[in-house]
Amino acid sequence: MKTNAITVAINGSIHHLKANATLNDAIEAIGIKPPFAAAVNLQFVHRQNHAQHRLCDNDIVELISPITGG
Repeated sequence: MKTNAITVAINGSIHHLKANATLNDAIEAIGIKPPFAAAVNLQFVHRQNHAQHRLCDNDIVELISPITGG
């Protein structure tokens, strides 16, 4: 049975995205703004590859913003 959606965890929260979703779709789903680093299943994904990096069902996406301060 084919489905038109995948389930991914983005920063610990479950999200349902279209079946052919990319990392850009995950980024848009939570509305994070640059600068941030992105990893899928603990593997860093360079910003230039976000639009091409396809997500799979049950992927774990981490989007991490830098922390400033002293």
